[in-house]
Amino acid sequence: MRPPQQWLRVVKPSADPRARIVCFPHAGGAASFYQTWGPFVPDGVELRAVRYPGREDRLLDPLARTMEELVAPAVAECLPLLDRPLALFGHSMGASVAFEVARRLQEAHGARIAALFVSGRSGPGRESVPEQSYATAPDHELVRHLKELGGSETAALDHPDLLELVLPAIRADYRIVEEYRADPAGTVLDVPVVAYYGDADEDVDAGSAAAWAPVTRASFTARAFAGGHFYLADHQDALLRDLLSRLGVPAAG
Repeated sequence: MRPPQQWLRVVKPSADPRARIVCFPHAGGAASFYQTWGPFVPDGVELRAVRYPGREDRLLDPLARTMEELVAPAVAECLPLLDRPLALFGHSMGASVAFEVARRLQEAHGARIAALFVSGRSGPGRESVPEQSYATAPDHELVRHLKELGGSETAALDHPDLLELVLPAIRADYRIVEEYRADPAGTVLDVPVVAYYGDADEDVDAGSAAAWAPVTRASFTARAFAGGHFYLADHQDALLRDLLSRLGVPAAG
């Protein structure tokens, strides 16, 4: 694994930020997934995205094999950012990574983030268990599943050369998701938690989103948007307006 200072990409810089947001991609996703968020984030808010190994400009880096290999470098990267209010946002697998990072920051470092935003992921204990392992499924079955979910990476699935590049990272991430279970005896957060989900997502509904409530002693809110698992691709403006409002920051424009 590379040194942790290379795990974050600055999507929207700010010389003197009043707040920072760090975004965690979904399984198979990359930092570029959040590139289109920049115009919706106002000046004065710094936006960063996690660069998982084995994709994009980290294509040659060894893939992570466990949740810990994603969490530990992200924690080290976030620690220097806590001089300003820091919020974490994670979609799908990224929600679990962001949650574990928030837990570790509080438990091991006594650091409290401004808020945790989880998206497209059922709360601990309510995670959906696939009938088969997508980490080991034949290529055609994994590709079919990915196309059903949607998302920005689906264009690569019809190109054999690109498919050869992206499938290893996707399989590695799915293995992490399939093996991961949140520790029910782990640290309870002291920060607001907001769960977002698509109302047509087959794996997340109001009940499973509400399962995030016990992870915090502070406030919990769940909000649904129209759409499936990748609802956020169609609701960037509304999602970010909601997120920023909870941080007390007006959206851009």
